[in-house]
Amino acid sequence: MLGSSVVKMCASNYEVYSIYHKNLPPAGIPIELDLNDLDQLDSVVRGVMPDIVMHAAALTDVDLCERDRQLAMSINYGVTARLSTLVRAHDAHMIYISTDYVFDGTRGFYGEDDGPNPINHYGYTKLKGEEAVRGIVEQHCIARTSVIYGSRPAGGKANFALWIIEKLRRREPVNVLIDQYVSPTLNTNLAEMLKEVMERRLTGTYHLSGATRINRYEFARKLCNVLDLDSSLLKAVTMKDMNWIARRPKDSSLDVSKAMRMLNTKPLDIGDALLRLKGELGS
Repeated sequence: MLGSSVVKMCASNYEVYSIYHKNLPPAGIPIELDLNDLDQLDSVVRGVMPDIVMHAAALTDVDLCERDRQLAMSINYGVTARLSTLVRAHDAHMIYISTDYVFDGTRGFYGEDDGPNPINHYGYTKLKGEEAVRGIVEQHCIARTSVIYGSRPAGGKANFALWIIEKLRRREPVNVLIDQYVSPTLNTNLAEMLKEVMERRLTGTYHLSGATRINRYEFARKLCNVLDLDSSLLKAVTMKDMNWIARRPKDSSLDVSKAMRMLNTKPLDIGDALLRLKGELGS
């Protein structure tokens, strides 16, 4: 979902190589690649000789990462470390997309200088990926984000906002967490911010998410208001009601004040982001 937005925004001005596994990207020069095939990864990077590498691929299924820890570590850390080594060899700039799940969620509104403390294996593997990038690539930017949503499904999977919209349009009840706080991020806004990071070759760690700390239930209610959906179908549930394998942070919201200060393209607050989403949906 994020990668598709980035390549569409950049393909008209840059020579973009769009790496994919199963789903053909909407723009750029497509290259099919299984990230677990490290020899093929080497061959692709050496063939392209990129100036900038944006690494947005990951195993993001939190429960699957808990069930298959070896696979999660291989993709989220092993591939990232190998790619970082290749980026360094080509003296390229690397942008690594990370997650709010590197934090434990005990207080929320985390800044870039707050110490990570993941409580599940997904967050741990992404943190190891961050450490690999920092330790190997001199010119790098680590961009942490939170609950990406957008107007189109990615990989055949509906994002959080689309899932709610589709259920409510079918007049089906929706259980939504009232006690998990996040910083929902519109994919096109995130892609714009990353494009600026790329063009300015910014380095360091940035929290690039939506500007609003909100629980998922209130997010769903605001979505209903903007899209004129029936909010009476929403049912507030708590994290203890969920049949999860992996633990989730209770409040992993991100402080985006650095991005607000440093970027020309600002993180959107929830109201502006949902109005943009409405336009992108054609609603």
